[in-house]
Amino acid sequence: MMPHLAAVLPEIVVLASACIVLVADLFVPQERRAITFWLTQAGLLVALVAVVATAQIVPVKVFGGMVVADLLGGVLKLFAVVAVSLMLFYARGHLAARGLYRGELFVLTLFSLLGMMVMMSGANLVTLYLGLELMSLAFYALVALRRDVAAPSEAAMKYFVLGALASGMLLYGFSMLYGATGSLDLDAIAQATLDAGTGRTFLVLGLVFVVSGIAFKLGAVPYHMWLPDVYHGAPTPVTLLVGTAPKLAAFAFTLRLLAGALKGLEFDWQGMLIVLSLLSMVLGNLIAIAQVNLKRMLAYSTIAHMGFMLLGFLAADLNGFSAAMFYAVAYVLMSLVAFGMILLLSRDGFEADLLDDFRGLNRRSPWWAFVMLLAMFSLAGIPPTIGFYAKFAVIEAVVNQGFVWLAVVAVLSSVVGAFYYLRVVKLMYFDDPTDTAPIVAPGDARVLLSANGLLLLVLGIAPQILMGLCTLAVTQSHF
Repeated sequence: MMPHLAAVLPEIVVLASACIVLVADLFVPQERRAITFWLTQAGLLVALVAVVATAQIVPVKVFGGMVVADLLGGVLKLFAVVAVSLMLFYARGHLAARGLYRGELFVLTLFSLLGMMVMMSGANLVTLYLGLELMSLAFYALVALRRDVAAPSEAAMKYFVLGALASGMLLYGFSMLYGATGSLDLDAIAQATLDAGTGRTFLVLGLVFVVSGIAFKLGAVPYHMWLPDVYHGAPTPVTLLVGTAPKLAAFAFTLRLLAGALKGLEFDWQGMLIVLSLLSMVLGNLIAIAQVNLKRMLAYSTIAHMGFMLLGFLAADLNGFSAAMFYAVAYVLMSLVAFGMILLLSRDGFEADLLDDFRGLNRRSPWWAFVMLLAMFSLAGIPPTIGFYAKFAVIEAVVNQGFVWLAVVAVLSSVVGAFYYLRVVKLMYFDDPTDTAPIVAPGDARVLLSANGLLLLVLGIAPQILMGLCTLAVTQSHF
């Protein structure tokens, strides 16, 4: 196979899968919609194999330097494909009960994954932007997919308007970088930013717009306005999708731009990230305390967690970037369990998205209460779960760079955040149940969700394997 085609084989597989599902859905009757579901899962499985088979230890740039195949992109694609596949397994019963078990959801999900994968391998401003827009446009449609309810349409409109504004800001920043450096290639921009002759003022102005666009996609304060409304208004499976795999793509996007192309402006973007990280950690955790809707609580929790992830970027060294990557992967695994539990407890005509819906869960099912407890402990950063090691790694990275005061604020905000996570545990174990309906879900979803929950504990006890993989990916990557 030609080298440039082998480098993008996972993207080709996902695109082909989307096209096959789209055509097949035309001929599949409503009562046999499971065919398109399993076609989608088969496509994801082939994509997973393609990611592993084409993993590059030595970075290779193809298509005229537009795309880079390296270990960083390979590892992130691996976790993104797994996250999307798990989302579909967890959501199968929920989708069928609400009339969303349709081909368009599967096709849009695959196209959003394709956009993420393009972002993870982008080595050019144009490639990065195309991947971002492909992912975003698919999400706008997915959020509004349930047209018989007002909330998803309202959430999609807010998401679309603010997303278009953020994309415009990002594109304006890219145009400034191009104007200052004369190139769209990330390596050429990196070289130009290190050149004293390049107009620094113009570069920094472009950097402001680029960081603003990145902050919006991450949901960092003060660009977070869309996130709680989208998480709350979107169908829960879509919330699960928006809240997991895109964080991996956003990590790659941020790393390739800031640590790669704009390495010469490190001092400037460090200052911006300090403000974003500080505001996100403090406000995200404080506002989450007041929430009674679990999806909104997890939305503000996400804002706080993105603030923590940005701490790794602040360190601006390989240890910091590795810690940030570990945090992004850990956050995806934790969120899959948390939102998966909402899907598990939901049923036709009932959305288990309120805190009160988890009252007395231990009496209804001790096992699922334990799985949710692992998710809450991990999100709160309580040992021995993966969330504790993730927070420890990023805090250690910023302390090593001298940002001790910022580490202190991070620890204090984490203590505040523990309150609303432990509140869920208290409701499950110490309150009387308000809902006594049996918990019904497909067997595969139960097995995978259980394994996902136990993984939070296993990786918390033995995080070295995942941390070693993240360190290797960052060390061997091209940025």
